Amino acid sequence: MNRTQKMIYISLLSAQAVILGLIERSIPFPFAFAPGAKLGIANLIVIVAIYTLPFKDSLKVVVMRLLMTTLLGGTLSTFLYSTAGALLSYLGMLFVKFAGGKRVSIIGVSATGGILHNLGQLLVASSIAQTWTVLLYLPVLSFMGILSGIAIGIAANFLMDHVSTIQRFRQEHDGTKSSKRKKKASNTLS
Repeated sequence: MNRTQKMIYISLLSAQAVILGLIERSIPFPFAFAPGAKLGIANLIVIVAIYTLPFKDSLKVVVMRLLMTTLLGGTLSTFLYSTAGALLSYLGMLFVKFAGGKRVSIIGVSATGGILHNLGQLLVASSIAQTWTVLLYLPVLSFMGILSGIAIGIAANFLMDHVSTIQRFRQEHDGTKSSKRKKKASNTLS
């Protein structure tokens, strides 16, 4: 893939994540027993980015999504909550993906992201409220994060299997990683 194709792909993923985030905001509150719980459908695009792009480029998708959704109707507080949740979730998903290797599926990575997103937001809330009692809400939000993470992971699996562009970028991403490993191994042997 050339540089222009990669930039277009990153831009399209970012735009899709922004649109899904805005759609999610317009959905009426679905979980009456868990105030603040969201479906996290924009994380679908983040997972696709993690599995099809290098770290630097997938991080661009996350940052552009955060900035654009804030500019299109957010406030400073929503930016703080979203940034904490999105970055902790992103870093956690990357860690689980690379540490887990083939033992952890996309669904497991997504469920991890759902839990960590809620943890990041609760950490911001506890620092604003200046009390750690806000974290007592974590088990409820974690349960909802696991459920939504599983659903998002299933959707990401479906996209990875059925969208040819995503398959092509994933093969190139996986091919680049394996060629780097081979090159590193040959340099070590030399």
